[in-house]
Amino acid sequence: MSIHVASEWIQRDKTISVRNKYDGRIIDEVTEATPADAERAIEAANGAKDTMAMMPAHERAEILRETSRLISERKEEFAEVMAAEAGKPIKTARGEVERAVSTFQLSAGEAERHSGEEVPIDAQPGNGNRIAFTKRFPVGVVAAITPFNFPLNLVAHKFGPAFAAGNTVVHKPATSTPLTAVKLAETLFDAGLPRDALNLVVGSGSTVGEALLNSDDIDHYSFTGSRAVGKRIKERSELAGVSLELGNNSPAIVHEDAPDVADAASRIIDGAYTYGGQMCISTQRILVHESRHEELLDELISQASALTLGDPLDENTDVGPLISEDDAERIEEWVESAKADGATVELGGGRDGALVEPTVIDDTSQDMDVVCQEAFAPIVAVQTYETLSEAIELADDTPYGLQAGIFTESHQVGLTAAMNIECGGVMINDIPTFRADQQPYGGSKESGIGREGPKYAIEELSEERVICFRPNEDLHLN
Repeated sequence: MSIHVASEWIQRDKTISVRNKYDGRIIDEVTEATPADAERAIEAANGAKDTMAMMPAHERAEILRETSRLISERKEEFAEVMAAEAGKPIKTARGEVERAVSTFQLSAGEAERHSGEEVPIDAQPGNGNRIAFTKRFPVGVVAAITPFNFPLNLVAHKFGPAFAAGNTVVHKPATSTPLTAVKLAETLFDAGLPRDALNLVVGSGSTVGEALLNSDDIDHYSFTGSRAVGKRIKERSELAGVSLELGNNSPAIVHEDAPDVADAASRIIDGAYTYGGQMCISTQRILVHESRHEELLDELISQASALTLGDPLDENTDVGPLISEDDAERIEEWVESAKADGATVELGGGRDGALVEPTVIDDTSQDMDVVCQEAFAPIVAVQTYETLSEAIELADDTPYGLQAGIFTESHQVGLTAAMNIECGGVMINDIPTFRADQQPYGGSKESGIGREGPKYAIEELSEERVICFRPNEDLHLN
């Protein structure tokens, strides 16, 4: 497959092999971009800035709506590509396609609503004859740097608002999942996006990534990935804008008055094991009141035992492989370390290559890697507590702050948790893994900066300008 630079699809002999994450076979080759390719891509994106900025909002909206329609039409193609290159179970991949369809539709709507406001400047004495309003303008060139785990919808959350606001984009997808990015770029061009408005460069962070960071012609970096890389982008971005989503180890509190523990367990299972737990808001830490501990543990073990581990292209598979065998080995080490420190593995804990069994670990503590680090794997770590304040303290005892959840029958308990856990979102009577694509999504502390969701991202990717008009003559009738 090719990369796309300066309106051209480029294919060379030097390639990156893309492997099926279940059986390891090579499924395709993608041209490896060079730093020079990245520089040309940035130059092309800068050259297209005026075209995109001057394109009427209704035209940008129509391109995004047509993209949505074409993705829906090509649903099975996208799903099969993701199942192979990302190891995402096919039924989960289809769900991601449906979300991307919605994300582009939402972005189209925001393109039409994207506007400024009147400034009541005459509220200050001496300004009675002036009229002021604001107008929003695109920032220019957006570098979109995306991870492997949501190779379609997460990219849609960067592309949709960027194009809705009238920006151009240089995209660097994860080298392990570039095929979906190529297919999405083709779809956008088929929908009418100007060819130089989107440039796609596939390569490592040390080459292509560094070229993007070294450029003075990037106006905004939109990145989802690790804390270490996110911090580096922020340090190097200078005056360019940044939007960073850097992960989490999401806590779910099951309080003593949780109305339905079986339902809470079912939602936790969904949030912890969908796509092998490889989500930034995967439900990882379970904080359960000591009076409901045994009940919840039994439900978790029973329901997780029923999950099917295997080939992502099998319609019956619930949990596929991790993105690499190295990640599976890391999780195996973390589980063994937790056991050595006194934790009890109630279910799973084993692996076969990159396949990691759905795992439930009880009797965990705050200093264990399975608790204090981001696992990105199909595991849950269970802890008990006595009081609500203890639960909130445990939930908040982390450098991360993306999302949290609490199950309770009490509005007061739910709102108390929401007011005191420092994070970007608290889900009451739901798992922290819940995300609606139109909500403001992002974190605090080391989970990042800025918010996604088309309405909110478009504000990050545009700049407000005030326009003040002083008429030459008094506007009032005599």
